Amino acid sequence: MTDTPARLLGLLSLLQTPREWPGSELAERLGVSPRTIRRDIERLRDLGYPVEASRGVAGGYRLVAGTAMPPLVLDDEEAVAIAVGLRTAAGQTIDGIEEASVRALAKLEQVLPARLRRRVGTIGTATVAVPATGPVVDPAQLTVFAGAITNHETVRFRYRAHDGTETRRRAEPLRLVAAGRRWYLVAYDLDRADWRVFRADRVREAQATGGRVARREPPATDLAAYVLDRFYDLAPSYRAVAVLAEPAAQIAPRLGPATGELTDLGDGRCRWRSHEDTVEWLAFRLLGLGCSFTVEEPPELIERLKVMAAHAAAAVPD
Repeated sequence: MTDTPARLLGLLSLLQTPREWPGSELAERLGVSPRTIRRDIERLRDLGYPVEASRGVAGGYRLVAGTAMPPLVLDDEEAVAIAVGLRTAAGQTIDGIEEASVRALAKLEQVLPARLRRRVGTIGTATVAVPATGPVVDPAQLTVFAGAITNHETVRFRYRAHDGTETRRRAEPLRLVAAGRRWYLVAYDLDRADWRVFRADRVREAQATGGRVARREPPATDLAAYVLDRFYDLAPSYRAVAVLAEPAAQIAPRLGPATGELTDLGDGRCRWRSHEDTVEWLAFRLLGLGCSFTVEEPPELIERLKVMAAHAAAAVPD
């Protein structure tokens, strides 16, 4: 490769892969001598790219973090993926990400070749993003946690509970989990000596302490499922008692294996006593039976059904 600018771009593209490259391998990849590689490395350094060299048999070159963000070399698939990701991020629940995503996207699309702009545009016109709702997350908090997870450091932060109570926490972060349009931190709480799941939007003043994380067995193999299970377990549960306007023999198949207790009342009706469950699920089960019913308890289920009835009535035109 005798074209110096093209060779430098090719060298930069290789170095941006997160690994260490022996000089001989770079020379072979680019079809030049090791001496030319050494000169090109110096040219990249003069342009502001922080290329680090290590000596020895296993030594080589790698691109490291510097004081400024150098230009990146992306292939076609990477450029399209980043452009689509930036468009999607413009509607997400991370505070401030929308404006930053739009700025970055404008810079990227300005230099995209026409063929790639068409691909990004095609994907954009074929998809619709639902605007983010609910609490937003400070990206600085996510950055602190992500860095601490990577560096195996403990963190401290202020945490606001559901009832508004604020406490100081010290924890060993394990993973960040995105679920239900929210971000959660799975961490070992050092003061409570147990695993905890923290909502990232309730975190303030997160800092890495520099202390090393102890080696612990994770609370689960599938952390996404673990987060969902924990919040389901923490949700208040109730037993429903309702009178259904059909005999038990007709209702039982509709309830399926989680029938609960059905008692015939002798007049074509039956009484259902459910297993423990959330109010939302109990309301869904009753409405899905396709028969008239009267809820005797709990009052929380009655209130939930009133809200659902009002929403349904508003959705039906006069």
